[in-house]
Amino acid sequence: MLEVIDKGSVTDAHPVPLLFIHGAAHGAWCWDEHFLDFFAASGCRALAINLRGDDDIPMSRSVAPCSLADCVDRVASVADSLPARPVVIGHSGGGFVVQHYLQLHDAPAGVLMASTPPQGIIRPTLRRMMSHPLLTLKATVTGNQLVVVNTPERAREAFFSAGTPQPDVVRCIQRLRPESPKLLSDMMFQRPTPALITTPLLVLGAECDGSIKPYEVRATAAAYQAEAEFFPNMGHNMMLEAGWQAVAERIGSWLTARNI
Repeated sequence: MLEVIDKGSVTDAHPVPLLFIHGAAHGAWCWDEHFLDFFAASGCRALAINLRGDDDIPMSRSVAPCSLADCVDRVASVADSLPARPVVIGHSGGGFVVQHYLQLHDAPAGVLMASTPPQGIIRPTLRRMMSHPLLTLKATVTGNQLVVVNTPERAREAFFSAGTPQPDVVRCIQRLRPESPKLLSDMMFQRPTPALITTPLLVLGAECDGSIKPYEVRATAAAYQAEAEFFPNMGHNMMLEAGWQAVAERIGSWLTARNI
C-alpha cells in the first residue's frame, strides 16, 4: 500500500494540488520536514508519496524489486485520485521519475530540484566509483546502496553542504532506506525523451551539490528549454538544508506567476 502524506487543502488562490516525489534512498518524510507545512500554510494542498510503499522498511531488509515504470505508475495512481491534475515536484531521482511521468501524463507545471538529468545516473555513478571504489563494489554486490552514505562524512558529501549541522545529517542517515537495484538500473539506461514533454518546468540546482553537479542541472534545463537557477551554499538535499525556505519560496513565486 502506498504511503501518502497529505496536508492542507486547495483554495481559490491555489486550486491545484502539489505532488512531491522523493529521490533514491529517501521517502515522503523528506518533504514533511518543512515543505508540506510551508505550502499548506500558503493555502495549498501538498502531498508527498513514498515510492517504496512503506516508509518503515528496516534498513537491514532488502527491498522488493521496483522498476522505473512502477514508480511512474505509482505517481500516476495518486495524481489520478486527485480532483485536479497536480503540479509534480521531483527531487534527485524523483526528478527523473517526474520526467518519465510527464512523457505520458498532463500536468499544469513541474519542478525539478537537483534532478537526475535526462542522461540518467551513469555519470553520478562513475563519480561515486572514482571516489569510493571499494564501497561502490560492495554496494553492487550486496544490492544495498546505503553503504556509500551510511556515515556522517559520506552522507554529507552526497547530500549536504559543509554548514549543515551534524545532528541534521545524522537524522537523515537514520531515515534512509535501501533502494531497488532494478530502479537504479533503469535510471542508468531508460532515458526520457524531452521532445515529448511540453509541461512548463522550473529547474533548480544547488551550488554545493555533491551528487548532481551544476553542469548536469544546466543540461537538464537546456533539454527542456528552461533556465537553471542555483542556490548558493546549499547541498543536494535542498528541502532539508538550512536554506530550504528560499527554495520553497521560489517554487511558490514561480507557480503564482503562472496563476497556479
